[in-house]
Amino acid sequence: MLLFMKKIFAFIIFSIILFACGKDPGTNNGGSGGVINCSGPTKSFAAEVNPIIQASCATNISCHGAGSTTGPGPLLNYSQINSVKTIIRSEVSSGHMPPGGGLTDNQRNAIICWIDNGAPNN
Repeated sequence: MLLFMKKIFAFIIFSIILFACGKDPGTNNGGSGGVINCSGPTKSFAAEVNPIIQASCATNISCHGAGSTTGPGPLLNYSQINSVKTIIRSEVSSGHMPPGGGLTDNQRNAIICWIDNGAPNN
């Protein structure tokens, strides 16, 4: 019984942490549901995607900066970002991330298209 209660408590804490960095889906284009067009050149991780993630997601320990234990943890380099790309795609496309100031449609599309095109380390 004690193990079961610990699991429930851990799930509740994880859920709180996960949603602590969430944002109100009614603000800043969150979950706009716009059409994503991934035609054209493949998005560049180094030139397009990583700068967006570093400026909007990996900002501090409370979100996905150094030492973060929030959600998938830190998102500081290609390996960390690539390993959780499915989660990133889901959270970005739904508008739940990043908190407090959503992405522009172009930024959101860059991340989603990069992932949909195989998330190359380019």
